[in-house]
Amino acid sequence: MELKFPIRKIIHVDMDAFYASVEQRDNPTLRGKPVVVGGSPSGRGVVATCSYEARKYGVHSAMPASQAIRLCPHAIFVKTRFEAYREVSRQIREIFFDYTDLVEPLSMDEAFLDVTQNHKDIPSATLIAKYIKDRIFEETQLTASAGVAHNKFLAKVASDINKPNGLTLITPEKAEDFLEELDIKKFFGVGKATQKKMHAVGIKTGANLKQWSEIDLVKAFGKSGRFYYRIVRGIDHREVKPHRIRKSYGKERTFSEDIDSLEWINNFLDELTQTIAEGMKKINAAGKTITLKVRYKDFETITRSYSLSHYTNRYQDIMDVVRKLMAETEVGNRPVRLLGITLSNLNLNENTVWEQLELSF
Repeated sequence: MELKFPIRKIIHVDMDAFYASVEQRDNPTLRGKPVVVGGSPSGRGVVATCSYEARKYGVHSAMPASQAIRLCPHAIFVKTRFEAYREVSRQIREIFFDYTDLVEPLSMDEAFLDVTQNHKDIPSATLIAKYIKDRIFEETQLTASAGVAHNKFLAKVASDINKPNGLTLITPEKAEDFLEELDIKKFFGVGKATQKKMHAVGIKTGANLKQWSEIDLVKAFGKSGRFYYRIVRGIDHREVKPHRIRKSYGKERTFSEDIDSLEWINNFLDELTQTIAEGMKKINAAGKTITLKVRYKDFETITRSYSLSHYTNRYQDIMDVVRKLMAETEVGNRPVRLLGITLSNLNLNENTVWEQLELSF
């Protein structure tokens, strides 16, 4: 395929069965069982999402809960917990930002990343995608699927190929053949109604779609016809557009075993603070507000914060505050399963750390 535009390195990351996976993580009794997140089947509830165990029975998002229970009578219905999902979403965004500032969120559980130029100077987008997937699992105990390609459309399609926990690369050389063989229902942007209409005129694969001229596609499908004409040829020049400015920088880790050794915890927080200080300097950022996050053995989660009078990205400044915040928790007396440190109220693109000076009179 001849590419006249600069070749970008785009990753699309999509969490696997996001809400349901969070519920199974936080409640071990749900693991391996058909979990449906959403409204009650006894009312007019709707499925927000469901676990892969439930999907085997034909349950899917946006389906009436009453229909879901008929398809899978032994399904376990749980209510949505958006605060929990938002917290995980924040965690994975922070991981993304470690690699690039060009992050375009599509929802709480998926985003595009442009890693053509990245903070780690890693030339391979596939390797970055693997690192991101590994980090997500290490820090959240959840899996994600990723697609890697030279444009957004192909990356989005690729992320769905080997779900769950998949990683698919579509190179520019293989894009054309890949799209010709692809089932039309796998084309991002082709909904059920359009799919039905395409089937009616004999379009079932990318190869079928490619036989149509742009004029005929516009006649049959309106303005969307131009989009279909381009994507089946792998043409997508859209840039990854960040929706917001980064507001915080932090790291946290969930431990495989509950920790009650204060010495071990102090050493861990010391290393974590060094990592954060180095990371802040790499992205030329400094922060005023430092937050310590603790999740105890019984899943109770607390945060303690302190705001400085100046911006900082220095290890010693951060560590001094973390020690003070530690004294406001029960760490050392209660076993912990997660610890995290976050800097917020950021000043970005600053190489200078500002301090409040004390003047003697």
